[in-house]
Amino acid sequence: MTSAADTAPAAPKAKRDRTHYLYIAVIIAVAAGIAVGLAAPDFAVGLKPIGTGFVALIKMMISPIIFCTIVLGIGSVRKAAKVGAVGGIALSYFMVMSLVALGIGLVVGNILEPGTGLAVTDAVKDAGHAQVDSEAKDTTEFLLGIIPTTIVSAFTNESVLQTLLIALLAGFALQGMGSAGQPILRGIEHIQRLVFRILAMVMWAAPIGAFGAIAAVTGSAGLDALKSLAVLMLGFYVTCFLFVFIVLGILLRVVSGLNVFTLFKYLGREFLLILSTSSSESALPRLIAKMEHLGVSKPVVGITVPTGYSFNLDGTMIYMTMASLFIADALGTPMSIGEQIPLLLFLLVASKGAAGVTGAGLATLAGGLQSHKPALVDGIGLIVGIDRFMSEARALTNFAGNAVATVLIGTWTKEIDKERVNQVLAGQLPFDEKTLLDEGHDGPAEDHVEAPEKGGEKELAKA
Repeated sequence: MTSAADTAPAAPKAKRDRTHYLYIAVIIAVAAGIAVGLAAPDFAVGLKPIGTGFVALIKMMISPIIFCTIVLGIGSVRKAAKVGAVGGIALSYFMVMSLVALGIGLVVGNILEPGTGLAVTDAVKDAGHAQVDSEAKDTTEFLLGIIPTTIVSAFTNESVLQTLLIALLAGFALQGMGSAGQPILRGIEHIQRLVFRILAMVMWAAPIGAFGAIAAVTGSAGLDALKSLAVLMLGFYVTCFLFVFIVLGILLRVVSGLNVFTLFKYLGREFLLILSTSSSESALPRLIAKMEHLGVSKPVVGITVPTGYSFNLDGTMIYMTMASLFIADALGTPMSIGEQIPLLLFLLVASKGAAGVTGAGLATLAGGLQSHKPALVDGIGLIVGIDRFMSEARALTNFAGNAVATVLIGTWTKEIDKERVNQVLAGQLPFDEKTLLDEGHDGPAEDHVEAPEKGGEKELAKA
């Protein structure tokens, strides 16, 4: 009996150890990438396709994961009004937090005035104007772009919102089909397991992708750019830090009673993945899986996380605010508060049209300034060199904002299992890194809300 008891817990420990070594390898790869970038910049820039390839592998999984998550979440809920309430609360929260992020960036940018004294050469002006040729869209184009050409094209256009729309329609359709839709839900559940298993396999390439991405960023920027623009970079990083740990931290504590440090410790591997790839999208599928494991219901996770990746861009808001003020100061044309507020409100709307664009922060800033204040476009070239370093802070802040938003909205809608949250954050229910799914766990919050009808669904899930 004793030897059998000793052997039983050994198997899960071995699984945890394997993934633990994987993320240690990521840390080593990041350090090696920085070293190569500084020692051999030209060679390091040539490694960029490695990082790009890894991020592409992750991004190819995003659409099917979002589709499966939302369809399973909505299809298993009996009341459509619940889904509408989640969406309404989420969008209202995203708008308020975007304005808060803009306000914080406005205050810090006016205090630091980091652009004062910098020279703008003709080369800098050319680099700035080159950024205007971006994929950013105006609001009308953005809204029409949510509708895919066909149902299938939503999965091939790399548009999170198009996938979200199709998944919502499919989820509500299956909801209306009742028992006739159950076999389809079972099939989608099996597809979700397959997709998450593929994602778990892809993650083993993370150290190689991290090495290539960070080496290319370090090699392309160099120390000179970092030194000359250190004030802007440090100011931006500090502002993001304060926003995440003070604003979001207090909100999380007051609304959900959770410690922000404990939540972020649970998401530590996702933060490391974003830091090494400079892309918050690389962690989107894992955020969906981890929020469900944490105890937030599938409908809340399925709607909040994908929508947040387009509408809840707190880091991008702070970046655009500080970058706009930096450029205006560098050009010797500082803006008054009366000029700053309309520009930033315009950028708030413009940022929604650039969601999903590679380098969205810089592309949105360039397109927004060209439309609203063309004279400032000349100075965009000043920040091109360090944009990738700042994109890491943008991505980390955006990810943190969406993680906190998911917990908050789950709390407001009573779609979160608080007992499970405490167990998961205490380490009593470890996340399965092999499947990224909870076998047999079908959303505790849904059990709470739809208790009378859930028993049959659980039996269905086991079938």
